[in-house]
Amino acid sequence: MSILAIHPGAYYHIETLESPRYAHHFDVLVRPEDLASVELSEHAVVFIPCRTPADRLAPHAQQLRAYLDQGGTIVATGETSWEIFLPGITFTPQLTNWWWWLTPDADFGVRIASPDHPLFRRLGQNDLTWHLHGWFDPPAGAEVLAVNGEGKPILYVDEVTTSGRMIITSLDPCFHHGSHFMPATTRFLDGFLPWMREELDGAQVR
Repeated sequence: MSILAIHPGAYYHIETLESPRYAHHFDVLVRPEDLASVELSEHAVVFIPCRTPADRLAPHAQQLRAYLDQGGTIVATGETSWEIFLPGITFTPQLTNWWWWLTPDADFGVRIASPDHPLFRRLGQNDLTWHLHGWFDPPAGAEVLAVNGEGKPILYVDEVTTSGRMIITSLDPCFHHGSHFMPATTRFLDGFLPWMREELDGAQVR
């Protein structure tokens, strides 16, 4: 199989999807407007990067739902207004504390909720900690992987809403990695993308 990535074209998408550090994790790149011309069932994973404009994906909501109903996997990262084009998502935004780390001995409160999940053989708690934009109310039966300081989900796996799988997070690593701002986001992608390639696509990670 293969991994298809939506490519909205901003500088941070180019840096994440096209630069040598991560380009080999993606087999096909497609603009949101061209999604209708793609047979999604040929791909093990559809990756939707941070800050993909929801209005560019909204026309393809039925196509994405059909892909999920056929057993496909969608991975969608932060600040994308997922609820506009994906089913079963309830999100509550929060004010972002950009400068919490300036407080001595600060603890932002992000916690790994499912430490036995295979993802956390590649990621540690500090790799999920930079700032937060909000939390989710996942459906009953979803697996919560990480939570904020109030115990609210910020990363989860939903295999109950459809016959497929959605991996949804409010974390926005692509934006910050592509902006060369916040090293934790690069560490997150260093672990997450090989896990996605190996565990979700079944390919040998190079």
